[in-house]
Amino acid sequence: MVLKSGRLVVLAAGIIAGAPSGARAADFFAGKTINFIAGTDVGGGFSIYARALGKHLGRYIPGNPTIVVKNMPGAGGATASAWLYRIAPKDGTAIASVSPNAILGKLLDESQTQYDPTKFQYLAGAERGTRLCMTFQHSKVKTFDDALVQKAVIGATSAGSPTREYAALHKHAAGAKFEIVSGYKGPPDLFIAMERGEIDGVCGLDWSALKSQQPDWLREKKLNLLVQGALDPDPELAALGVPTPWKYIKDDVDRRAVELMVGFQQAFGKSYMAPPGVPAEQVKILREAFNAVLKDKEFLADAEKLRIEIAPQTGEEVQRMVERAYSAPPNLIERLKKIVEP
Repeated sequence: MVLKSGRLVVLAAGIIAGAPSGARAADFFAGKTINFIAGTDVGGGFSIYARALGKHLGRYIPGNPTIVVKNMPGAGGATASAWLYRIAPKDGTAIASVSPNAILGKLLDESQTQYDPTKFQYLAGAERGTRLCMTFQHSKVKTFDDALVQKAVIGATSAGSPTREYAALHKHAAGAKFEIVSGYKGPPDLFIAMERGEIDGVCGLDWSALKSQQPDWLREKKLNLLVQGALDPDPELAALGVPTPWKYIKDDVDRRAVELMVGFQQAFGKSYMAPPGVPAEQVKILREAFNAVLKDKEFLADAEKLRIEIAPQTGEEVQRMVERAYSAPPNLIERLKKIVEP
């Protein structure tokens, strides 16, 4: 009996040792909490998407962990990126969404050493963003052609944010007479400033998020949509007569530099990432969960109610996109640095 029992113990140990590693990774998430960080203010588009996804994501992760969405605004997403890279646990229980500017940051400013964007493990992309410049109804600048001949005060958040960089981009590459005023906390503060007449408008806001944030303003035509940041025009914006910037940019190097930034930001959109060092098994589970939730009927129904657009990308696609951006020609990167005033 002792011998048989011993054999059973050895056999059981062998079965456990030979269990698939994926099973151990799946068990890992049971009873856990995953902190889902949105690297913007509560009212921003990244926060809207994160909360919509966070509501359903746990159902597709084995062990059904609790998903808690938290906001960590600051430095155009660099604060959240640095936290994820340096401080967050490297086990799959911390993921984040930050603006494309935060990912391009090191490309434009080599002194930025808090994190290396190429070493994040990208999980998925939910949307391909088109960013806009706009003014409020009281502004004398009604079109982008107006902005070429008449000053407009454009509000922005911090250096390195889309609101700052897109305003600078149109100012330096296309010749818009923008006076950029930084220091606003986030989109809600910018909207209030526009309504009060403190500023004419804002650049770098995402079209999909704007439809969710300010549907009444759009319906009542309180916004002048000046220009869309897109390689190929967004059909909905094109139908509204909103131009792309390309005919306004005369210098070829400037145009290619702007295409580098706009193309990356539009493709990167709302993407999600884990820190370096998370085991491959956990990364695989998280990628599969994102892929599944982005096709989930309940999630898509919520997205429709929120008026947010969904254009899924795999984590592998996002990873390759980041790598391509960081292999761009040095002369374009140098010119882009001057254009966006990092």
